Amino acid sequence: MTTSKTILLATDLSAPARHAVERAFDLAASGGGELHIVNAMAFDILDASLRELLFGASARVKTALLDDARERLSALADDAAINRGITAQARVIEGKPLAVIAAEASALDAGLLVLGARGESFLRHALLGSTAQRLLRKSVHRPVLVVKQPPRAAYRHVLIAVDFSPVSANAVRTARRLAPHAGITLLHAFELPYEGKLAFAGVDEQTIRQYVTNGRESRRKQLHELAVAAGLSPSDYHARVIHGDPSQQVIAMEQEVDADLIIVGKHGTHAAEELLLGSVTKHVLAESQCDVLVIADPRPGESDLP
Repeated sequence: MTTSKTILLATDLSAPARHAVERAFDLAASGGGELHIVNAMAFDILDASLRELLFGASARVKTALLDDARERLSALADDAAINRGITAQARVIEGKPLAVIAAEASALDAGLLVLGARGESFLRHALLGSTAQRLLRKSVHRPVLVVKQPPRAAYRHVLIAVDFSPVSANAVRTARRLAPHAGITLLHAFELPYEGKLAFAGVDEQTIRQYVTNGRESRRKQLHELAVAAGLSPSDYHARVIHGDPSQQVIAMEQEVDADLIIVGKHGTHAAEELLLGSVTKHVLAESQCDVLVIADPRPGESDLP
């Protein structure tokens, strides 16, 4: 896992993406890190659909669009109302947006990648699209913050979805770094192996209830052990162990604790858990109201996208 304080913000310069811009400046100001802003422009669709209509003027159109983007990006970075006195390095790059983002993050060794949840172009559909799923999976060791809400203040309450993989301890440490004064809720939601089939196998209801109770208590102990290992004292966090579908429980807990940031991981401890966690992450990205930080597995894995 990179320990760099460098933040890379990817924006399409739309009004909805402004929330991510403001949050990135806030984090850079509070954390003392460098902020780089990139706007990627892909002209493949323009070339394919307008080539005949433009009658060879596509190069001039590209130049005009790039110049406009540079002016808008410069104005955004220099806006005193949002930049918190931080000088950001801003670039407009021609290329496929997600490939550009991954390449820039790798070149900068960015410690955090910030995206908006909605936008006018690629970001509007990025979260649940196959290309963005590749970005989230392939940007190993690089947290990705998806900003959904206007940053009216520093994060006040962080909800961390815990699965006891190496991602979980990493998530706690990241929460303390990005939101040092926020309250923390550690949530572990679980469903037990073969639980739904035990009744069909003739296991009595009392035995099934005891199976669930034992599972809850062992996980509660694990949760507190993880908190201690991550450097939390008992007054630093609230622990919640809930029996139920993790996807649904994370969203329900978001509302219960009024979280303004959810942290989820993108890898489990083995293949089956990795698939489950992938579905949880996808559901949280789609259904949550607050910002979502996706944390990578700190173990060796696949490299960034080219």
